[in-house]
Amino acid sequence: MARVPTSTYRVQFHKDFTFDDAIAIVDYLRALGISHFYASPYLQAAPGSMHGYDVVDHRRVNEEVGGEEGHERFCSALKDAGLGQVLDIVPNHMSLARQNKYWWDVLENGTNSRYASFFDVDWNSPEERLRDKVLVPILGDQYGRVLKSGDIRIVRMGASFTVMVYDQELPVAPQTLAPLLSRAADYARSDMLNFLAASFARLPQAEFWDRRLILARHRDRNVLLKLLERLCAEEDNVCQAIDRTVKEFNANADDLDAFLAAQNYRLAFWKAADQQLGYRRFFDVNTLIGLRVEREHVFDETHALIIKWLKAGVLDGVRIDHPDGLRDPKQYFERLRSYAPDAWIVGEKILEPGEWMRSEWPIEGTSGYDFLNLMLGTLIDSDGLKKLGEHYSVFTGDTTPFPTVAHDKKIAVGQEALGSDVNRLADIFVRICESNREYRDFTRAECRRVVREVAACFSVYRTYVIPDRKEVIEEDRERIASAIQCAKDNRQDVDASLFDFMRAVLTLEIEGKNESEFVYRFQQYTSPVMAKGVEDTAFYCSNRLTAMNEVGGDPACTGFSLDEFHGYQLEVQRSTPTTMTTLSTHDTKRSDDVRARLVVLSEIPDEFAQAARTWQELTAAYRSPQVDPGTEWFLYQTLVGAWPIDAERLRNYMQKAMREAKQRTSWVNNNAEYENAVAEFIDKLLADAKLVASVENFVNKLQPAGRVNSLSQTLVKCTAPGVPDLYQGGELWDFSLVDPDNRRPVDYKQRQALLQELPKLDVSDVMARIDEGLPKLWVIHHALHLRAKRPESFADEGEYTPLKASGTQAERVLAFVRGGDVITAIPLRNAQSRTWGDTSLTLPEGSWRNLLTDESWRAKVRMEDMFAKFPVALLTQESKA
Repeated sequence: MARVPTSTYRVQFHKDFTFDDAIAIVDYLRALGISHFYASPYLQAAPGSMHGYDVVDHRRVNEEVGGEEGHERFCSALKDAGLGQVLDIVPNHMSLARQNKYWWDVLENGTNSRYASFFDVDWNSPEERLRDKVLVPILGDQYGRVLKSGDIRIVRMGASFTVMVYDQELPVAPQTLAPLLSRAADYARSDMLNFLAASFARLPQAEFWDRRLILARHRDRNVLLKLLERLCAEEDNVCQAIDRTVKEFNANADDLDAFLAAQNYRLAFWKAADQQLGYRRFFDVNTLIGLRVEREHVFDETHALIIKWLKAGVLDGVRIDHPDGLRDPKQYFERLRSYAPDAWIVGEKILEPGEWMRSEWPIEGTSGYDFLNLMLGTLIDSDGLKKLGEHYSVFTGDTTPFPTVAHDKKIAVGQEALGSDVNRLADIFVRICESNREYRDFTRAECRRVVREVAACFSVYRTYVIPDRKEVIEEDRERIASAIQCAKDNRQDVDASLFDFMRAVLTLEIEGKNESEFVYRFQQYTSPVMAKGVEDTAFYCSNRLTAMNEVGGDPACTGFSLDEFHGYQLEVQRSTPTTMTTLSTHDTKRSDDVRARLVVLSEIPDEFAQAARTWQELTAAYRSPQVDPGTEWFLYQTLVGAWPIDAERLRNYMQKAMREAKQRTSWVNNNAEYENAVAEFIDKLLADAKLVASVENFVNKLQPAGRVNSLSQTLVKCTAPGVPDLYQGGELWDFSLVDPDNRRPVDYKQRQALLQELPKLDVSDVMARIDEGLPKLWVIHHALHLRAKRPESFADEGEYTPLKASGTQAERVLAFVRGGDVITAIPLRNAQSRTWGDTSLTLPEGSWRNLLTDESWRAKVRMEDMFAKFPVALLTQESKA
């Protein structure tokens, strides 16, 4: 029977960190207090994958991380150590790499493929040239120019033919061999080759639902290829004739063009993807194609190994990547739960402010971004944050409210990166309008505008209306109505009735086949709009306090009160007590320690603004005019948050940040002049001794409060309702930025050595070595072992009780009781040299011991005393009398 984790430790597998590397840290994780190893996806991924989300084969373990044998050794090591395992899995999409045999079969056979039903491909494009074809946007220039250059050619290897584009290999549709083999037969005067050519031409055509005919076609194709292979082996003149014909086709643009035109794919300039792609992707990544996992045979094929491991107890749980990309998340979770009734299942559901996970989903909770942002907002100084925003506007000249920025970026994403998705939706909406005479005169252009605008007005990732079951709850009706009203207000140039018509379709007031398809696809579309438009674009444009720009967060947030924090935790304890809680993941924009330090800026807004102006003056002599104030402000906050940081890391990060912002450069259209100017500025800035000294002095002033923030949020994560997750290496101070920066190698030898020292140290020893990160390790070790020692205190049915301080600084104390016998207490807003004065915390009856300082307390404790030896407190009840 599966075990619910008491804590998880996330590790990123790739070719440089294999199963054997993981085995080497198993004993360390057990000693740290971890109950479950939380692994990144390790099914067979594309070659060189650094994350595992680009799966090519769901039935195999990734060879680059150790394959099946390495996996068995790894699982045995976990079992021997008493650790469970949670695996991140990817149901929404697959990689299009050559190693994906399903996709290769689709490219070869089109709608006749055994796997055509696996992928979310639009075979009925309104564009005739793309009907029954897949767009393959891999060309570096216009098709005709690439064809003329000779970078596309036919290649024969035995009886196998492929199309080579640069160094990329593509299959050849069997029936398209007929004209090539027919010409070769004339050269070779071979009746057998002529027969094979005619037989290839007569291969049956089928739709993906006609399984019998598809299998018969596949059988005939294999037989013909074997006959061709035998003929080539027996008659050398046949091979020579075929090679002569291939050479002629490659030398004649018309012949080659006709051959390519007959394939089941259409080669295209890579820039065509944004507007013409005919398959659903993962966000805007052309090389990751959407899976139709809602189809039972697709689910069974792609989940067979996962379910086998769950049933065998190899896995205790799974984390489901991006469930909002699924056509029907509830159906998916119910199907998975039916196979694994006892598994611990969490979904990477990004909850926007004010949103809760759907209670009808049969899973334990989310992957923890909601906790991250709640904790972040509780640490914020609301008044200081407002003042910091005023300084930001003066320094940068940017006064645009974040909601406006977010909306505009979502519209831009819909016009550009997700244009093909909009076109697909518009095509369906046009057909819906055509079937309703009151709306049939609306143009395709108007339908596109309405799709883009309504999606941009959604305040959450998506709704969960299910036409097949006629499910639409009031919450979704309200969100749809709100988005429609917002869109009508924004686009008064579009007839309001068209927006109202879309609302009726989205809420199932108007039903039909096209209507249902539109609802499903629109809901799958709003997720990437939010992710790409807000988190991957707007979050790099509106930078009052960059710590607030985090996955699932709201940069316009003004912070959370103690009552709001406690209210949220009470609801979590009631509804999802074993959800995951986290502070850093492989996807966070900044590590927990970077955010903890940056949050301090909300307490000293004037000081930071003055520092930024000083640095602006110090760098004036070598700062290019290309480096605008907005980039400077962002760069200075990055320096402060991630210090110390070398030039290479900072250059790489800033290039990614600038391209994500899409203001003056982007991934698609690189502005080399701007990027080079920023890179040169970084090099000169970090070579400027006076500037570096100034930054170091400023960081040194922030650092104590930043470290307290880090310890505070770490302790709360470990003791609040939910299952705490630790991202690799984060048990010591870690100042990583967004990936790939946060996937750098972790020094586990250092961590193992420090952990072995802990039993010999007391709190004063730990604080004396604060620079090594020992206090953070100290908190994690004590808190996780306490969870294991007193599971009833943190149980599903356990209690969460807010504990309020009294006195002049009472609002700076966050405290709560778990299970009646464990108390967490942390200080808030520690940058100013303020005394605690008369502020105290009244403990429940009994004797209480602070595990972090070994001090005992009763009744009323002054905060000055509680936090004297260590910045945070973890108390356990030693006796009730």
